[in-house]
Amino acid sequence: RMAWPIIASTATTLAAFLPLMFWPGLVGEFMKFLPITLVATLSASLLMALVFVPTLGAFFGKAGSADPETLRSLAGSETGPITDIGGLTGRYLRFLDRALAHPVKILMAAVLLLVGVQVVYANFGKGIEFFPEVEPEFAKVQVRARGNLSAYEKNELMREVESRILDMREFKTIYTRVGQAEVHRESEDVIGSVTLEFVDWQKRRKAAAILDDVVERTKDLAGIFVNPRKQEAGPPIGKPVQVQLSSNFPDILPPAIDTLGAAMSKIDGLINVEDDLPLPGIDWQLRVDRAQAAKFGANINSIGKALQLVSTGIKLSEYRPDDAEDEVEIRVRYPREYRTISQLDNIRLSSDTGRVPIGNFVERVAKPRTGIVRRSDAKRVFSVSADVAEGVLADDKVREIRTWLKTANLDPRIRVTFKGEDEEQNKAKAFLMKAFGVALFIMAIILVTQFNSFYSAFLILSAVIMSTIGVFIGLLVTGQPFGIVMGGIGVIALAGIVVNNNIVLIDTFDRLKQTSDTVREAILRTGAQRLRPVMLTTITTILGLMPMVLGVNIDFMTREVSVGAPAMQWWSQISVAIVFGLGFATILTLVVTPSALMLRANARAWLDRRRAKRGGAAQSHI
Repeated sequence: RMAWPIIASTATTLAAFLPLMFWPGLVGEFMKFLPITLVATLSASLLMALVFVPTLGAFFGKAGSADPETLRSLAGSETGPITDIGGLTGRYLRFLDRALAHPVKILMAAVLLLVGVQVVYANFGKGIEFFPEVEPEFAKVQVRARGNLSAYEKNELMREVESRILDMREFKTIYTRVGQAEVHRESEDVIGSVTLEFVDWQKRRKAAAILDDVVERTKDLAGIFVNPRKQEAGPPIGKPVQVQLSSNFPDILPPAIDTLGAAMSKIDGLINVEDDLPLPGIDWQLRVDRAQAAKFGANINSIGKALQLVSTGIKLSEYRPDDAEDEVEIRVRYPREYRTISQLDNIRLSSDTGRVPIGNFVERVAKPRTGIVRRSDAKRVFSVSADVAEGVLADDKVREIRTWLKTANLDPRIRVTFKGEDEEQNKAKAFLMKAFGVALFIMAIILVTQFNSFYSAFLILSAVIMSTIGVFIGLLVTGQPFGIVMGGIGVIALAGIVVNNNIVLIDTFDRLKQTSDTVREAILRTGAQRLRPVMLTTITTILGLMPMVLGVNIDFMTREVSVGAPAMQWWSQISVAIVFGLGFATILTLVVTPSALMLRANARAWLDRRRAKRGGAAQSHI
């Protein structure tokens, strides 16, 4: 009796997660293991339900061992008087009987509640975020300083910063790097970074408090800026707020970047604001008058070697010491006191006519320092990036920046693009909406095939949409923002469970209406039969997820129970979406879905009466 409903239920749940296996991009690589695992386990569970559990049931237990009250309830729900059913099932049937008398009001109330919850969350909710905030295991402290600093000077500054935090006992390891990484998108004035590995989360303060302490310990160091950043919870995207300006006219970009950076620095909640403009500096360009140099018997090659004596030196040979594996270059250059910019004007070049000052044919010109040139779509680009303070959502700050840009009067030739978290969030949102639409379409095909009824398929799929009421109620109760990735997956997971309950309920109704005197009686008997399975599904699922909702972590190996573990923070949004969504969806399944079935029956009865009335009037006329 239940084989095909169970197969359809599993197929619709697989349809919900199947599109997630094709999640593109960096976030897809990060999250693809979840749908793969679910597809595998759900397929195995179908085999378990249809083959192994019935086989085990043939060997364990015996007939007639159930509670007499339970047996009377089952008998009453099948063929006996419904009024004889007592207990929780009886109370539910009496409530359902009153609801079936007003199906339109029940459905209208559900629709109004759906709209009302959305409006309430939009005005009083915590907003939207990309990935959940998770207590990190690592952090990085960027150190910025301006000036033409040598590697030794940078090293001394980094040693000073390192010495201020070495005595903090909340770090397992501290690793300091001087200079920038070869592949980076950091500000050009970053002179180094300190990577911090925290001790176990139970033995330290929150990472935000520790990093605030790091800033406090180093704030008196003159000439440097210390920017701590926590480990990113999801895929690496850099700073969460990134605004990129691009144009075919590079000269108009630096003033716009300065204006944007100043505006972002004034926005509450944005910290560590920096841009990637080239640092101010001078590059010395030497222009050689070839014709004039030829008069003195000089050429470009000889001039270049003379200039090398002032800078890096001329390579003569290589030598490998006995205690080394690599060769050492042997170079010749002027003593240290003669390796200066002014010395370039005093260099004398040997020629056929004697030693000639190169100033006779070489002109030294100061040019602004260029730095790193970045292009995107053949346009020059610069960007301003910022971190967000603890408890602040990047999405809220991006909206504030968008509002400011409307009145900033930037040059119309400049194109503004939001990168970082906003870009990845929009990509994830677009994919999840497409995946949800594809999943609903596949579900619709399965449901129409199963029930041979568009109304039943529409009714089940509408229950999926209505179940989001519980999701937003849960977010309001727990005070959490809606996570695009984790919350979106939670809604998709919820859809699979809601569909299962409704499939089994409507399948039971289709069978019972063939043997019941009225549709209303068939609905009541369906409710009596399906109350227990629906409640068991809901209660077991909620109980299984409650530890994650409450942040309780149970370690069965060490027999320890902890609250607020980082692992629980990862899955909090998914569990909240499923628990509250399923709790509300159970009400939909047990009350709203029967009311929708009753409404269809009432509409058909009304149409039948209209046809009969028209037929009677025509007969009287004849």
